[in-house]
This record gives sequence, C-alpha cells and structure tokens, in this order.
Amino acid sequence: MAERGSEESTGTVLLAGGVNLAIAIAKLVGGLISGSTAMLAEAAHSFADTLNQIFLMAALKRSKRPADKLHPFGYGMERYFWSLIAAVGIFVLGAGYSIFEGIKAVIEPEELSGLTIPYVVLALSFLFEGTSWLRAVRQLRSEALAQRRGFFEHLKITPDPTAKTVAFEDTAALVGIVLAAVGITLHHYTGMGFWDGAASIAIGLLLVAVAYSLGQQNKRALIGEALPQAAQDAIRHTIVESPGIDSLVEMLTMRMSPEEVLVAARVDLDDELTVDELRRRLKRWSGVYARRTPRSGTSSSTRPTTLTRSEGRAAA
Repeated sequence: MAERGSEESTGTVLLAGGVNLAIAIAKLVGGLISGSTAMLAEAAHSFADTLNQIFLMAALKRSKRPADKLHPFGYGMERYFWSLIAAVGIFVLGAGYSIFEGIKAVIEPEELSGLTIPYVVLALSFLFEGTSWLRAVRQLRSEALAQRRGFFEHLKITPDPTAKTVAFEDTAALVGIVLAAVGITLHHYTGMGFWDGAASIAIGLLLVAVAYSLGQQNKRALIGEALPQAAQDAIRHTIVESPGIDSLVEMLTMRMSPEEVLVAARVDLDDELTVDELRRRLKRWSGVYARRTPRSGTSSSTRPTTLTRSEGRAAA
C-alpha cells in the first residue's frame, strides 16, 4: 500500500511539473505581448511551481534510500525537508516577484494591448492546471477512503507532503488565474492600471498564505511530530491487550517518514517471561500494530527500540 501511494505521488508530481512548465512559458509570452503585470506575476508563479516539482521529485527519490550506519533510521525525513524547500520557493520566487511587480504597476501603470491573448492563455492555463489539480485531489480522496476518514480531515493530517503540496499549489494557481483575469478585465474597461497591479499583489499574498501553511506542516514533521491521538490510542490499546504486559508505563511516538513511525514504550512485564520470549513478542506486537491502525494517518511499519529488561520492566 505504501509503494502504491509512492507511485501515485510520483505520477502526480510529474504531471504537475510538466503542466506548470508549459503554462509558465505561455503566461510569460502572453504577459510580454499584452503588457499585463498580473500575467507576468502568474508566469513567475508557474515557474516557481515548476521548480518546486523538482524539489518534490528529489524528496520522493532521496527519501527511499535504505538505512545505513550514518542514518540508522533511514532517510524518510528528506521527504519533509525538500517539501519545506518547495514552500520557501513558493514564497521567494512566486510571492516575492508578484508583490514587487504589483506595487510597481500600481505606482507606474502600463498600457494593456488587448484582451484576446491574455484570455486565451489564462483559459488554457485554467484547463491544464485543473487537470493537475484533479489528479492530486483524486489521490488524496482515494487515500482518505482507504483510511476511512473525510477528505478534509485527511488533508489536514496526512503524513505525505507531496500530493498535499501539489494540491495546494494548484488550488492557488486556479485562484490566481481568476484574479489575473479580473485584474486584466478591470484594467481594460476602466483604463486604470491600478487593477492589474492590485491583482498581482493579491496573487502574491495568496502565495504567501500557501507557503506559510505548507512550511508550518513540514516544520512540525522535521522537528519530530508525534502521531495523531487516534493512532496513539490504537497503539496503547494493542500494547495493553498483549499477553505478558501488566501495564503501559510510558509511550512516545514520532513519525520518521510517511511510511514509518518510531514507537518507544516502557511497560511492566510478567516476571515469568524470558528475554527470548520478550523479543519474540516484541516482533509480534509490531506486526499487530501495523495491522490495527485504522484512521491513524499511516499505513506504516514501526521501528521498536532495543528490548531490555530490569526487575520485570522493559523498554520496547
């Protein structure tokens, strides 16, 4: 299931990258011909999105590397690092340029040559962005159904940042296209270049909001976020119900990647169990947990810590 999700994320990122590159070129040409600042802002937005897809592909590829001596828990955290870089790219390249050009257009308005080219480019852009957006939304919806939860609940807590990033970027792109169209139309019919610049600034502020939201989510994962409460409750229930466990003293969880979590538990054990029996049960508990975590935001495996025993107590 994890492999299937990774393949879906790769396909979603590749589609989004190809679409954004083609749209960026079209918007750039349309903006230069028409003289529309909002069109140029949208071109910068699409170029930033294209670069971000490269970061997301790096996240998908590099996070799959196996664990080694330097990184005994693997490279899963790279998924969040490169997604954070993508969020920074949205902020710097997309939002920064859009706001700068918008302010410049408000202060020194330029003439608009016509509506035909901008409308054609924006219409085609909306169609292609919509295709990429639908792909990302369908992936997120299928994941939500598999986890038996609502779409928006899944969007909030899903541990995989790739499809979420594409969905956020494409949503911002669709809204940005509408804002650009409104700004160009008002500029044309009122003769006031202020509207074109205002649309560019609005696009920039929209990108700031998207970048901040994505950045916050990836920051939480990078600094070691615990599993959702429902997942922790499921793990506690599984541990407490396991034969040989008298009580659960303490439990800590941390997500290592979209596919793996780290669970450290301190428990009171049956004093009659041998160390070998404890090790066998530890492996069995990990397998049981992996099968019993509905609605947890993970279809993942666990990484238990080394089992030790002292006076009837063990850490697993």
